[in-house]
Amino acid sequence: MEIRKVNRNRLLWASFFTIVTGGVGFAVRGAILVDWGNQFGFTMTELGSITGGGFVGFGVIIILFSLVVDRVGYKPLLVLAFVMHFLSLVVTVATVYVFETMGREAAYWCLYWGTFLFAVGNGICESVVNPLVATLFPKNKTHYLNILHAGWPGGMIVGGLLAIAFHSLVSWEILMSFFLIPVLIYGFIILKEKFPISEARAAGVGFSEMFRQLASPLLISLLILMMLVGYVELGTDSWIQNITGNILENPTKGVLLFIYTSALMFVLRFFAGPIVHRISPLGLLFVCSIFGGIGLYILGNSTSGLVMVFAVTIYGIAKTFFWPTMLGVVGERFPRGGAVTMGIVGGVGMLSAGLLGGPGIGYKQDYFASNKIKVESTESYDRYKVEQENGFLFFRPIKGLDGSKVAILRDNGEQLKADIERWESTGKRLSDNANLSNLKNWWDNAQTKVNKDKVPVEQAGFYGAGRALVITALIPLTMALGYLILILYFKKRGGYKQVEI
Repeated sequence: MEIRKVNRNRLLWASFFTIVTGGVGFAVRGAILVDWGNQFGFTMTELGSITGGGFVGFGVIIILFSLVVDRVGYKPLLVLAFVMHFLSLVVTVATVYVFETMGREAAYWCLYWGTFLFAVGNGICESVVNPLVATLFPKNKTHYLNILHAGWPGGMIVGGLLAIAFHSLVSWEILMSFFLIPVLIYGFIILKEKFPISEARAAGVGFSEMFRQLASPLLISLLILMMLVGYVELGTDSWIQNITGNILENPTKGVLLFIYTSALMFVLRFFAGPIVHRISPLGLLFVCSIFGGIGLYILGNSTSGLVMVFAVTIYGIAKTFFWPTMLGVVGERFPRGGAVTMGIVGGVGMLSAGLLGGPGIGYKQDYFASNKIKVESTESYDRYKVEQENGFLFFRPIKGLDGSKVAILRDNGEQLKADIERWESTGKRLSDNANLSNLKNWWDNAQTKVNKDKVPVEQAGFYGAGRALVITALIPLTMALGYLILILYFKKRGGYKQVEI
């Protein structure tokens, strides 16, 4: 179907709201991570693995479905994504029941697979909408891909505001369900509209030729850089609310800073076109990488609100253009790769965020926090550490601080008391709930040591969060070196130019 026979603006809006869906769910999940830690007793590493599972599912699905987009078509896959988003909510909200009947480990896997299914829906959407927008706007791909991905920070703004407005009023299950609003919007549009065939398919490019693009040294270089983008942008974003809230000792302020950086991204992505025309996509990515390293380093060393606002401003500007501009470069330089090349590059970024970024940053927090508290107060560490060790890649396993125990210390057991009263109000005995019973027995002893434990536990969390960001700052600086090499590579060949299919 020719482009002029479809409604490009409506299809762009539908694509936009698929990205908004991911942003809303991502922001809300970031705001309720502390609830999951408090309610189910997960460590930072375990929470990082849950969020990482979402990115892993996202990445795998993008890659798999990018292989069939050009054959199956855009519309059937978006309908499937619509169904997956609904199923993910069903599994996620079942966690409380699973926890009460089957225990902590079962609750972990329920949240993991609920997050994974949400990622499946997001991954199908991502595998479709990137080549769809490139097909709809073949002469201005980078600009419109940035507009498309403005839906991500737009969704995060909405999700963050919803978290602030309703976090203390409704359960986390209800808060999580708000992502269904953009799901219904994009579902309504896609069911009504006609879709074009892909740019590569219209040009008669075969599947084998699309795959041959992956052998290009340039594309391999872009894949490696996209791994780093996924780690530093999405891996950090999955923790940034929790980390800044920890540093400021105020979770609400962490959410507000997250909304602020998302607002920067939302506005700036509409201006990617003029910027790219001036300094080229690779020049933009190089500058953003430098800014990203500086912003994360300052953020990790921040001790005041004003310094943190300055740092997140730099970081927010930096991360604005990473993802869509990378996709734009792939679309412009490898148009014959169709959905395959764009999908694999995007999928690699998501896999990196899930397998490396989320768990890695969580591990770094646990590592630095536990090392600090062990030095300052071994007794406090012994009271608040988890029972089982958690590791990451080839790094040695460690015992981080138990999220439930730290939360009980912070509110002096008030939430634990409320949870016990709510449980017993159903007519059940406390002994029937192993988790609550164990926490009560632990708190009966630990509350006599509150004055000794409170400062070292809180300071350990603060220190762990800051050091994790400082170490992460090395990633965008490595990216800057990679982009500089590519800039010099193209300069020797007459400059960066878009390839026409």
